Amino acid sequence: MTTLEQFMEDTLRKVPIEPIRLDPPVPIASLPTPALVLDLDIFESNLEKMQQHVQKHGLGLRGHTKMHKSPIIARKQIENGALGVCAATVSEAEVMLAGGVDNILITSPVVTADKIARVIAMAAHSAELRIVVDHIKGAEQFNAAAEQAGVHLKVLIDLDPGMGRTGIACGDPALALGQYIVDECPCLRFSGLQMYIGNCMHIKGFEKRRAKYVELLAPGIETRALFQANGIVVDVFSGGGTGTFDIEPGIGALTELQAGSYAFMDVEYRDIGGQVGELFDAFEPSLFVLVTAISQPQTRLITVDAGYKSFASDSVAPQFRDIEGVVYHWGGDEHGIVRLNNPSRDIQLGDRLTMLTPHCDPTVNLYDFYFPYRNGLVEEIWPISARGKSQ
Repeated sequence: MTTLEQFMEDTLRKVPIEPIRLDPPVPIASLPTPALVLDLDIFESNLEKMQQHVQKHGLGLRGHTKMHKSPIIARKQIENGALGVCAATVSEAEVMLAGGVDNILITSPVVTADKIARVIAMAAHSAELRIVVDHIKGAEQFNAAAEQAGVHLKVLIDLDPGMGRTGIACGDPALALGQYIVDECPCLRFSGLQMYIGNCMHIKGFEKRRAKYVELLAPGIETRALFQANGIVVDVFSGGGTGTFDIEPGIGALTELQAGSYAFMDVEYRDIGGQVGELFDAFEPSLFVLVTAISQPQTRLITVDAGYKSFASDSVAPQFRDIEGVVYHWGGDEHGIVRLNNPSRDIQLGDRLTMLTPHCDPTVNLYDFYFPYRNGLVEEIWPISARGKSQ
């Protein structure tokens, strides 16, 4: 017999974290499919581009691990200059901490006793762990747990940008929560504000996206001024994302950017449009699903071994990386049906093909490993250590 707590701890200890070295290296064309492959040259270029951008504009970068779910990638972001990472869930944060990443912001409110206890346990090992709260009850619970454990915990107030998902209303409600934390919670350290405007990230058209983002961010800027007018210092204003990374410098509100998808990119982001042109191409796709053509039931159709269980999508289908004149259609859990309209290259049974993911975050969560490659060779395998860590 085992307790739930023991089960959770044992599971975390068994999670593979470090790279698995291959000897000899494997050609990408030899991988079993479907496989999640990562073009290292493009990936590293994306990391460098984003880091140069935030440094140029005086921003910190807090890469969002809900996208890649990998301490290996989180460490590479930090080595490249990121100040830390975000985690959407407690279990993601636990994996990051176990993987040597300690500057973590948990971006969703935590309210249950079991998860509060897990956060406090992490805080005992990392003074740089941060949480968000959006209700006095949450602050009260965390303060009591921190006091009992003899730790202090850094806290940001989560502001609702009008999405109605999480966060407290801007203005006086947020100020009241901030004053409660400062005056009544001696074991909590107020660090600032979080305002993630997720409903702006995929608005098509740069000017439409910019206008909406400016509109929705304005109450957050006013709330920060309200805090400061009442003697509460706001050191951190955290938010934004890949879709608004090039809008924020013109506003100058945030101190740190919560961006994730820039490292991999996907069809959904590519289609939102950039400052110039119909495609958002500030970063290039580096993550692909390698598939195999396995059947040709009709002359103008060919089937690949990747369907709903290989690609996650909110609204769009995957697309081929380097083949034009073809259209992918969902063919079920394990199959995709490709219509051969006027393909730019011949596709034969057994061919390995690379495809852009529709939405990288949930697609990553379908796989156990990345196969990073350079010059066509895979030298090591990277575990997707936080896969399924939704608790």
